[in-house]
Amino acid sequence: MTSIPLLPKNAPFSAEDIDALNKVVAKSTPLQRSWLAGFFAGFEAAQGGAVPVAVAPPKPRSPLTILYASESGNAESLAMKAKKAAAKHGFDAKVYDMADADMALLGKAKNIVIYAATWGEGDPPSRAVDFYQDLMGDNAPRLDGVRFAVLALGDTAYAQFCEVGKRIDARLEALGGIRAADRVDCDLDFAKQATDWTDKALAKLAPADTGGGARVVHVDFKGGAVTGEEDDTEPAFTAESPLEAEISTLINLNGTGSTRETWHVEFTTDDPAFIYAPGDAIGILPENDPVLVDQLLKATGLSSDAALLLKIQKSYDVTTLSKPLVENYARLTGRADVKALLEGDALARFAADRQLIDLFETYSEVLNAEQLLSLLRPLPGRLYSVASSLKAHPGEAHLTVGTVRWESHGKARNGVASTYLADRRKAGTSARIYVKPNRHFRLPADGSTPIIMIGAGTGVAPYRGFVEERAETGASGKSWLFFGERNFTNDFLYQLEWQDHLASGALSNIDVAFSRDQPEKIYVQHRLWERRADLQRWIAEGAHIYVCGDEKGMAKDVDATLVRILAENAKGDEEAGKLRLKELTKAGRYQRDVY
Repeated sequence: MTSIPLLPKNAPFSAEDIDALNKVVAKSTPLQRSWLAGFFAGFEAAQGGAVPVAVAPPKPRSPLTILYASESGNAESLAMKAKKAAAKHGFDAKVYDMADADMALLGKAKNIVIYAATWGEGDPPSRAVDFYQDLMGDNAPRLDGVRFAVLALGDTAYAQFCEVGKRIDARLEALGGIRAADRVDCDLDFAKQATDWTDKALAKLAPADTGGGARVVHVDFKGGAVTGEEDDTEPAFTAESPLEAEISTLINLNGTGSTRETWHVEFTTDDPAFIYAPGDAIGILPENDPVLVDQLLKATGLSSDAALLLKIQKSYDVTTLSKPLVENYARLTGRADVKALLEGDALARFAADRQLIDLFETYSEVLNAEQLLSLLRPLPGRLYSVASSLKAHPGEAHLTVGTVRWESHGKARNGVASTYLADRRKAGTSARIYVKPNRHFRLPADGSTPIIMIGAGTGVAPYRGFVEERAETGASGKSWLFFGERNFTNDFLYQLEWQDHLASGALSNIDVAFSRDQPEKIYVQHRLWERRADLQRWIAEGAHIYVCGDEKGMAKDVDATLVRILAENAKGDEEAGKLRLKELTKAGRYQRDVY
C-alpha cells in the first residue's frame, strides 16, 4: 500500500493547521485529492492568480564524480564546496576521498573533477597513495569520452610544485579522457583562485540545457525543503576571515636546562561562532620579524620606507626562497648570474638552508616598492594541532608550539610563526587565528572504544584535547598514551596533567621514551615494540590508533614498527602486516596527523 505524503513541518501553516490538514489528507481518497487540486487551481484563477500549467517532469541531473587527495584538508574542503556549486549547474554530484575510491568507480564516471594536493617532494597525500598508484598503473581503466578537470594544490617552496595534480591531469588524458577545463596549479594562497576555477570548470562540464539556471525546490516529506544546498560545514573563521583572539596565557613548558623551547599558548574569545573539535588544527596568521623585513628592504634599497615595512611585515612571505621567485627575479633584473641558478642543481645547492634575504644580498639590485611586492607571495598561515577541548575550556583554544631557531651560512634564522608567538606576543595581546577541520583525525563516535595515542614532542598536542574531551563526556573507553622527548626532567610536556588524568582514570596507560636520558637512544617505536602483546590485544578489542608528529622521522618509524607488530600474528610476514595496517586505515582505525 502506498503511503500518503504529509505536509512537512516547514509548510507555510501554523503547527495546529499542519496537524489538522494532515489528518484530512491521511483519510482522503485519490478522487478527493484530485478534486481539491482542481478546486484550488480554479480558485486561484478566479482571484486573478496565475493559471497553472502542466509542468514537465524534471530532467535527470547529470552525474558528476568529485575526487580529492588531501593531506591537510584543503583539497577536501574544496571538493565539498564544489559539490554544493555543482547542484546549481544541473549535476548530481558525489564526493569521494581517494582513500575510499578505486578504479571501478573511476571507470563508471562520466564527468570528473579532481582536487589533488602534493605532499612533500612530489608525493601524493598518504591517504591517496593506493588510488594514485593504481591510476598510474597498467590496469587503470580506459576513460574514453570521460570529461575531466583537475585542480592542483601545492607549495612553491618545493621543487616538485603541484606535481601530483600535474601527473593526474596528464594520466587522465592518456587514458582517453577529455580535458574540459585547463588545470590550474595553486600555491598556498589558493582560496580565490580555486573558487574561480571551480565555477568555470563546472560551467564547462555542465549539461547543455540546465533550464536556464532555475532552481527547483523539492519537498522532502520527511520534514524539510531540499534546495540543492547542504548545511554549511565550513568553520566561521577561516584564513580569509580570521578571528582576532586574545592571548591569555603564554608558558614555556620546558625546563631551564632543556635544548627545546615549547610554548603553551591559550587564546580566548567570547564569540560563540568559534567552534572546533579535538583533532582539528588552529591556524595562526603571523607577522614577520620587523628586523628581517628591514634587512630585506636595505638589501633592495628601500630601507627608509616605514609604511612598506609594515605592509610587508603583516602580509608577505619574506623567507621562502623558491624557484618561481628566482625566475621572476632573473627576469626582472636581467642578471645572468641569477638566471644561471636555474640551470641543473645550482638553485638546490644555493638555496640549501638559505632564505630570501640571501638571494637579495648575494645578487643585490635596487628595486622600487612595486617591483619588490611583485616578487613576494602572500604570507601563509601556519597550522597547529589544537591542544584542548572546547567542552573542557569553553571559549578557548590551546596550542603547543615548538619554537624554531637555527643558524646557517653565518645568519641566525627563526621560524616565522613560532617566534612571532614566543618573541613578539605576550599575554594580553592578540593574534589572528582560524579553524582548519581535520575530519580524518577524530575520536571514535563510540566513547567505549579504546584509543592508542602515539606522539613525540609537540605531537602530543592533540592528545591533550582527546583526553580532555573523553573526560568531559564521561567516555568509558580505555586510553593509552605513548610519548617521546629528549629528557624526563626538562621535556616531559604536560607531565602533571597526565598524572592527574591517570589518577582520575581518564587516561588508562602512559609509556614514555626519553631519548637522551641513557647512553642508547630510546624512542616511542621502541616502547611500542616492548608492549606489542598488549597492543595486539587492544587492537583485537577494536582500538583506534593515532599518530601525530614528524612524517620523515617518528611517524615513519612508528609505521614500520606497527607493521612488525601486526605481522607477528602472520608468522612475521611483513606484507601481511602492511595489509593489516592498510585495513585499519581504511576502517578509520589508524589515523595520522603528520607534518
